[in-house]
Amino acid sequence: MSRGSRRHQHSPSASRDPAGLNEAWDVLNTIWPYLWAFRARMGIAFVLLVLAKVATVTMPWALKHIVDSLDRTQHQIIAVPLLMLAFYGLLRFGSVFFSEARDAVFSRITERAMRRMVLRVFRHLHALELEFHLSRQTGGISRDIDRGGNGFGFLMRMLVFNIVPTLIEITMVAGILLINFSAWYALIILVSVGIYIYFTITTTEWRNRFVREMNQLDSETNTRAIDSLLNYETVKYFNNEHYEAERYDGNLARWESARLKTRMTLMLLNSGQALIIATGMALMLWLAAQDVVNNEMTLGSLVMINAYILQLFMPLNFLGMVYREIRRALTDIENMFGLLKKAPSVSDEPNAPTLRVTEGAIEFRNVNFAYHAERPILKNLSFKVNPGEKVAVVGPSGAGKSTLARLLFRFYDLQNGEILIDNQPINRVSQLSLRQAIGVVPQDTVLFNDTIFSNVAYGRPEAAPEEVNTAIRMANLDRFIEALPEGPDTRVGERGLKVSGGEKQRIAIARVILKKPPILLFDEATSALDSATEKAILSSLNSLAKNHTSLVIAHRLSTIIDADQILVMDSGEIIERGTHQQLLTMNGRYAEMWRLQQDNAEESAHS
Repeated sequence: MSRGSRRHQHSPSASRDPAGLNEAWDVLNTIWPYLWAFRARMGIAFVLLVLAKVATVTMPWALKHIVDSLDRTQHQIIAVPLLMLAFYGLLRFGSVFFSEARDAVFSRITERAMRRMVLRVFRHLHALELEFHLSRQTGGISRDIDRGGNGFGFLMRMLVFNIVPTLIEITMVAGILLINFSAWYALIILVSVGIYIYFTITTTEWRNRFVREMNQLDSETNTRAIDSLLNYETVKYFNNEHYEAERYDGNLARWESARLKTRMTLMLLNSGQALIIATGMALMLWLAAQDVVNNEMTLGSLVMINAYILQLFMPLNFLGMVYREIRRALTDIENMFGLLKKAPSVSDEPNAPTLRVTEGAIEFRNVNFAYHAERPILKNLSFKVNPGEKVAVVGPSGAGKSTLARLLFRFYDLQNGEILIDNQPINRVSQLSLRQAIGVVPQDTVLFNDTIFSNVAYGRPEAAPEEVNTAIRMANLDRFIEALPEGPDTRVGERGLKVSGGEKQRIAIARVILKKPPILLFDEATSALDSATEKAILSSLNSLAKNHTSLVIAHRLSTIIDADQILVMDSGEIIERGTHQQLLTMNGRYAEMWRLQQDNAEESAHS
């Protein structure tokens, strides 16, 4: 067991369902449709599986006849049984060939079904609402998908390549022994296998709690070490090296004790399995030896029975590991499909029509909204953005400005009221058509770890290269790109960390230009930039907004003085509205915010 393992987690269902039968049944019901799509190929794989097992089971029979033909006590040896030897070799080749052919045929089923399952989960995650993604742990979801896919692959390999073939082989061998010899042979085989399986399952379930304890302590130990090393400076500031070492050693001691328990229980499991196998083999060989002595069985039959025993019990040696890993795989698959059980809170109505934007008018009509019922964000909010107008929304943090953007893009549904575009309620049209009509330049533009060209092309992936280059020029990004050694093929790094804030915003603007939406949404698009960069970006923003309906969420008032209407929000309500000059004349909250920002700008200029 590696120190880095985190895989074992005790689920509530495990205690209620010790054998995991309900869990296994639920998972198999879920994955069956993916397999049934390849039923013809599954049929071929099953035929190859049976042929492989027929060849395997026939080998000891051929070996019996070879031995009997060479047994001088039976008859005088005239010649080496070449045909039977050749037949034995052909059976051995056939056993391997049919097994490999089965693997090749079934691998396509497994890989394609896994691909379809993972893709379905991936699509579903993109269909879930923003709230889910704000509260999710990306790493955890990624591990759930990865483990679920790998768990499905492992489950299929074990079922098709280990468990089902072994069960078929046990049935065939028991039948052969029952027909050709005493019923005791078949009975010993079946009883031994039954006891072996029962002992393995019950013991593995019992020792799983020690494995879980070891993995939990392993996780705590690693967390303790990483936390201490990440806070290296703090440890040094307070001279706590010895204290950290003692705490780490305490975790290591508990992990050592738990690891010892897993080793001891593994020894018990392996020893019990060996005892059952040895007892079954000894009983069968004793019966066979008695029959040989009594001339009721040939020496070749004894060799055949011994070969059958070895063939049957060798794969069973791995049953403990296989059962444990199957339980883990079932849990991983269940966790992955658990993501599919999460229903989107924002969904389209059945047969929702496409949004048809003719003019681009936006209206918020008596809108009430709260992320949590006890804390309302927007209160009976109403305003209208006429076609081609630029309307700005300003106000202190927490006033509900960014919530307007999220609601317009329908990341959330309203509790009361309506949002309309060209008199069409956005909750009654398809989300795809709604979002195609809106171009967003966010405050924090997140780029993919790809080239600048690819990041701009993301605005409309099917666009021709000439269109992408045009968008780059319109966003005034071309000079920056020309100065780079690799030009548009320059990679921006993870989350765009290799380019400045200003260049990120230009890429965001170029994306929206390429998208060509009739409605534009600027969500504090320049608030994270310095004044010089902001001025350079503003001309690009103004060019983009020309002849478009625009809703601007603004922090810096200097960026929206040309707006057709400015809405001043506080505590989810509009407290002032008008043009820049009208609001200054009113000498209210907006005028106060303007004076404060102007004073700050002057202080920054003189510092």
